[in-house]
Amino acid sequence: MALSEIAAGIEVTAEQRERGVATADETGTPLADRLEPFDERLPCSPDAAATLFEAYVEGASVGRAAAVASVPETTAAKTLFLLGEPIDPLTPTAARVVDDFLAGELPRTEARTLSGLGETEFALAVYVRTHDPIDGAETAVAETASVPDDEDPLADARDGLDGLI
Repeated sequence: MALSEIAAGIEVTAEQRERGVATADETGTPLADRLEPFDERLPCSPDAAATLFEAYVEGASVGRAAAVASVPETTAAKTLFLLGEPIDPLTPTAARVVDDFLAGELPRTEARTLSGLGETEFALAVYVRTHDPIDGAETAVAETASVPDDEDPLADARDGLDGLI
C-alpha cells in the first residue's frame, strides 16, 4: 500500500491560526520596572531591590549591597533569596535541625543551639525554609546577572593560543 492510498480521502476541516513569533525582549527596560509586578511579594520597594541586586551581582557582599540600597541586611538577604539567588545560611545538618523546629519537634532555643546559628541567621534560615523564590523573578533579573557575549571574564587569565606552545 502506497502513501497516496493511505492519504486518500483525508481532508482538512479546520484552519490553523497564525500566531506569529512570541517575543519577550525586555532589553533596555530598567530592572526596577521589571521588578514592579513583584512589588507585593518583595520585602522592599522594586527600586531598592534593583539597586540591591545590581550591587550584589557586581560583587558586593550582602551587607555591602544592603548598605548601597539603604535596606537592612536581613531584608537584603530575603530579597536576594526571593529573586533566585542561593542565599542560605544552613549546612545540611542545620537544615535538618530547622526542619525539626518547624515541625514542632524542637524548641527554638534548642534548635538555635544545635544549628550553631545566631539569632539573625536563624531567623533567615527559617524564612528560607518556609518561602520559595518568586516565580518569574529570576527571569526578570537574568539580564542584569548575565555576562555580555562579547565580554570574557577570564580574558586576562589567558595569554592566547601562543601560550599553549
